[in-house]
Amino acid sequence: MDPGDPEEKPAAGDPAGGQDPRLFLQTLQTLWSTRELRQLREEAWKWFAALDNPLTTLLDMLDASRGCGGRDPSLEAWVARELERWLQAQPHPGPAQGGRALKPLQARAVRLLTEGPPSLVEPLVSIFQLQDADRSPVLAHIHRLHQEGKFKEAIVLGTKLQLQADLDAEKMCVPLLLQDKVGLAERYVDSLPHLQQRLLALMDSWCQPGFDIRVVARQYPQATLRLERLSPRALGRHVLRLLEQYSLDPALCPNAVTQQRLAALRYLCYKRLVERSMSQESWAELVQGLVGQDECLQEQLLQLLASLEDVAMVAQCALDLSLPVERLPATVVAEMSQLRLQERTAKAPSEDRRDDCYQLPISRDDIYFLASWEELARHEDTLLQPGQVVGVDLEWRPSFGTGGRPRVSLMQVAVEGRVFLLDLPRLSSPAGGQGPRAFSQLVSQLLSDPSITKLGYGMAGDLRSLGTSYPALAQAGQKLQGGLDLLQVHRQMRVADRPAPAVDGAAGPRGLSLLVQQVLGKPLDKTQQLSNWDRRPLGEGQLVYADAYCLLEVYWALCREPARFHLPGALPWSLRLGRSERHGTWEPPLQQASASPWQVLSPEDAAPEVPARAFRVVCDSMLGGLGRTLRCLGVDVRVLHSGEDHRQAAEVARQEGRVILTSGLPYHKLRAQVGAGRCLAVDCSLKAQQQAKAILRHFNVRVTPADIFSRCQACNCDQYLKVSKDVMKQLVRLSVHLGGPGGASSESSHSDGEQETDSAPEEAPGHCSYDPPCRWLEDADLQTHVPATLANGTRLQLAGVPAGVLRRPGLRHFYCCPGCGKVFWEGTHLARVTSNFQEILEGAPRPASGPS
Repeated sequence: MDPGDPEEKPAAGDPAGGQDPRLFLQTLQTLWSTRELRQLREEAWKWFAALDNPLTTLLDMLDASRGCGGRDPSLEAWVARELERWLQAQPHPGPAQGGRALKPLQARAVRLLTEGPPSLVEPLVSIFQLQDADRSPVLAHIHRLHQEGKFKEAIVLGTKLQLQADLDAEKMCVPLLLQDKVGLAERYVDSLPHLQQRLLALMDSWCQPGFDIRVVARQYPQATLRLERLSPRALGRHVLRLLEQYSLDPALCPNAVTQQRLAALRYLCYKRLVERSMSQESWAELVQGLVGQDECLQEQLLQLLASLEDVAMVAQCALDLSLPVERLPATVVAEMSQLRLQERTAKAPSEDRRDDCYQLPISRDDIYFLASWEELARHEDTLLQPGQVVGVDLEWRPSFGTGGRPRVSLMQVAVEGRVFLLDLPRLSSPAGGQGPRAFSQLVSQLLSDPSITKLGYGMAGDLRSLGTSYPALAQAGQKLQGGLDLLQVHRQMRVADRPAPAVDGAAGPRGLSLLVQQVLGKPLDKTQQLSNWDRRPLGEGQLVYADAYCLLEVYWALCREPARFHLPGALPWSLRLGRSERHGTWEPPLQQASASPWQVLSPEDAAPEVPARAFRVVCDSMLGGLGRTLRCLGVDVRVLHSGEDHRQAAEVARQEGRVILTSGLPYHKLRAQVGAGRCLAVDCSLKAQQQAKAILRHFNVRVTPADIFSRCQACNCDQYLKVSKDVMKQLVRLSVHLGGPGGASSESSHSDGEQETDSAPEEAPGHCSYDPPCRWLEDADLQTHVPATLANGTRLQLAGVPAGVLRRPGLRHFYCCPGCGKVFWEGTHLARVTSNFQEILEGAPRPASGPS
C-alpha cells in the first residue's frame, strides 16, 4: 500500500474475517507485508475449512479485488494457489468440484482468466478444470493477446489450457522464436509429435543458405526481437538438440544436418591437413562416412583440398577417398598416378612412432584386449586389487553432433605394468544376460571401492557418458568413491610461475596432453584420439594409445615432487569428486587460499556464519555473471573492468576488506598478496548459479528472502527510490516530449515479468512480494532543468520501461536505483530467483501438504 492509505481491520476475535473475502484479504495483507509466512498459511487454510463453497468464494474474492485498484495482485494469486493445495489435501472433494454445478463456475473463472494477471492462470486452470470448459472466450482472448503483441502471454495460456489443436502452431511459435524464447515454443509442442515435427521443419527452413530472418521479423513490428541470437549456426544447434530430444528422423531437418556435417568436415580437414594431429587412416575413414554421396559436401571437400599447397597430401587424400579425377587439378591427378605406380604407402611421415611424444613404458604384450566375460574374469583379481591406483579413460567414435549421442566403445583401465582394454559393446551384450550382469557388477565394484584410487581427466563427464551409453551403469557416477580427477589438480598447478590452463595455443598441446608435457616432459601423441573406436579389430595405433597409463605416471610424479609444481602438501591416495545436490551435475570443490588443492574442506572447518549483506567480494572481469548473481542475493560485489589488471583485485581486497574471487589463472599470485582464506578460485565451466551456491556454502553465508534484490545488479547500489505509477507515467511522457529516451525497449529489469518464460512458481508469498525498505521519490530528488534526472546527476533509464508495464493492472509503483538510474518493477523474476536458490535461503517456505 502507498503511505497514508487507510487500512481496514477485521472484526475483533475473527482472525479469518468470517466469510467476507474482502475482510479476509485485509487480514492476509498485514501478514503478507511482514513476511509472516507460516501464520499466513495457517490463516488461509483455517478460512478455507470454514467455507461452505470455497470455489464460489474464491471467485467472489477475485471479483472484489479487481475493484480495489491499489491491492497487490500477487496476494490473490497466492491465495488461489493455496486453495488449490488445500483442495488436493482433502480426502473427499466437495460436490462443487464436479458435475453441472461446475459449469457456471468455469464460465466465471474463464472471464477472470481473460481479465486478470497471468499469475492466476495456473491455479484457476487446475481448480476449475478449465481444460474442459467452453473454449470460445479463451480462444478469443488468446487471439486478442496475439494482436496486441503479448505473444508470451498468448502461448502460455494456450499451453496451460491445452488449446494447441485450436490454434495455428506457426503463428504462435514464430514470434517466440524471434524473441529467442525457444523454451516456450518447446513447451507448447510438448508431447505432441505432429507439432514437434512442424516446429522443427519451421526452424530448419530458417537454416537454409541465403535465408534472411529479417523478412520474417518485419511481420512483427511490435515485438522486441533478438535477431542477433538467430544465426543459422545457433538455430542449427537448437534443431539438432530437439531432433535428439524428440527422437525424430534427421531427414526432417536437412538444412541443419548438412550445416553440422559441413562444420565437422572443416574441423576434420583442419585436424589432418593443417594441424597434422590425425592419422591418415582415421581421417579418411571418418571423412568417407561423413560425406558419403552428398554432392554438396563432396564439393566442399574438393574446395578444401584444392586450397592446399601440399600436392602429395592432396593426392593421397583423393586416393583414399576415391574422389573423381575429373574434378581434381592436373597436378594432383599426376601425383595420384605416381603413387599408384610406385605403390607407396598411405602413411605420412608424421605418423611414424614419434620420439617427441610420450611413449607407453610397457611392452605390447602387457596390453590386454578383453571382449568376453571369460577373458575379463581371468584378470578380475588384478583389476580389483585393494589399495592400488588405476587410471581410467573412455573412448568412443566421434559423431560431431550428426548422429545423436555417441556410444562409449572402449574402457581403458591401467594398473602398474599393464593396460586392460574393455570392449564395452560386446561385454554388455546381450542386455540382461549373465555375462553383462557380472561385467556391470565388476565395474561398479571397481568404482565404488574407496581403497582403490581411480585417476581420470574430466572423470565426471566420462562417467556420465558411460551411464548414458549403458543403462546398467547409469549409477556409476553416484557410486564413485576414491576418485581423483587430475583435471582439477591441473587447474591448481603452475609451472615456472605461470598458471597451467586447460587450453593453450591452437597448435600446441592442450588438456591432458599439456599436463603430461608439463609433468613428464613430452606431450601425448593424440593422432588416434579422433579415430573410429567402434572398429574391430582395433588398429595397432589404437591399442597402444596411452591415455590411461599416462595418468598413473603423472600421479606418481606429482606424489614424488608436489613442491616442484607448487602444489602444497602431500598428495593423498584418494580425493572425492565434489558433486552438487542437483542430480546429474558435478561441481569441483572450491579451493581456499590457505588450503591444499588436494583436500576438501570438512564441515567442522567451515567459517562462522556471515549475513549476505555483510559479505563483500571482488571478482575479476571474467566473473561478471557470478557478480550479478551474488548481487541479486544481497552480496556486496565489486567487479573489475576488462581493462583493469588482476593485481588490482588484491589492492581492492586489502583496502576494502573483500574476498577475491578469480577465474583461476591469477589465483596463485593473488592468494600470496592477501590473508589466509581471502582468495578463492572459481571454476568457469560452471554456470553462475552453481558458482554462487558453492561460494555461499563455502563461506557459510546466510541469505534470507529479504536479501533478494536488496542490491542493484547493475551497479551494486544498496538503496532504491520508490516511484508511484502516476509519477512514472509523467516522467516517461516528459522525457519523450523533451527528446529524452523513453518508451519500450529491449532492456528489462530484474523484476520484469515480461522476460519470464513461465508464470511464477507455485510456492509461496515470499516468492511474489517485493517491498524493500526505501523512501519515496520527491520533487527535491529531481533536477528541474533536465528531464528524468536525479539531483546527483544520474539519468533515469526510462527506455527500459515497456509501455505495456505502465498499463499493467495492479502494478502500483516502481523502484529506481540512484546509482545508475535503472528502473525496476515487480514481476515474476523474484519468484524464479527464490525458487532457484530455495535450498540455501534461510526462512524460505518449503512445500507442504498443510499448515504446520
